[in-house]
Amino acid sequence: MEINLSKTIKPKTDQLNADDLIGGAMTIKIRDIKMLDSQIQPVSIFFDNDNNKPYKPSLGMRRVLVQLWGEDGSLYIGRKLTLFRDDNVKFGGEQVGGIRISHASHISEPTRVLETTAKGKRKPITIDPIIEATKETFNESHPKWNAGIEALKGGKTTLAKVKDMYIVSDEVENKIIELLKAKEDEK
Repeated sequence: MEINLSKTIKPKTDQLNADDLIGGAMTIKIRDIKMLDSQIQPVSIFFDNDNNKPYKPSLGMRRVLVQLWGEDGSLYIGRKLTLFRDDNVKFGGEQVGGIRISHASHISEPTRVLETTAKGKRKPITIDPIIEATKETFNESHPKWNAGIEALKGGKTTLAKVKDMYIVSDEVENKIIELLKAKEDEK
C-alpha cells in the first residue's frame, strides 16, 4: 500500500504565503479583520479576492501596522497595503522568507517605522504611501464635455466607460441620457 506524502509538504493553504508572491508584489484592499485564539498568528486580514486565504501578518508587521494606523484594527477596513515576498525574513533564527509591507494607504508621505528583527534588535524601514489617482468630475463645465457628448452620440464610447473614467453625478447622468434620447429622436 502506497502512502503519498505529497499532500503533507504543500504550504498552508488557509492563508496567503510568501510563495504566493513569487510573481511580484500584491496590493490588497482590506475587507475584514478577525482576531484568532493563536499566539503565533492572532490576526487574519481578509482582503478583496482573497479566496478565503487571509494575510496573517507577523508580529513585526503587526507592529508596523499599529505604528502606521493605530491600535483599532476595525479602522483598517477599506484601507490598502502592498505586500511583497522577502527571502531574508527569519523565524526562530532561520532564514525562511516571509511577507512584508512596502506601501500603505492613509499615510501622506513615506513613513519611517521601527521593525523588530530579533530580540532587542530593531531597524528602521520606510513604508511608502499608496497614491491613488483621483477621478475628475464630468459635467457641462468640463473641458471635454462637448467632445464626450459627441463621442457618446456617435457610438465611439459608452456611458459606462465615461463613468469608469470620471465621477458622474446622477443629475449629469440623467442629462446625458436625455441628450442621447434626443439624438435618437432626431433619427
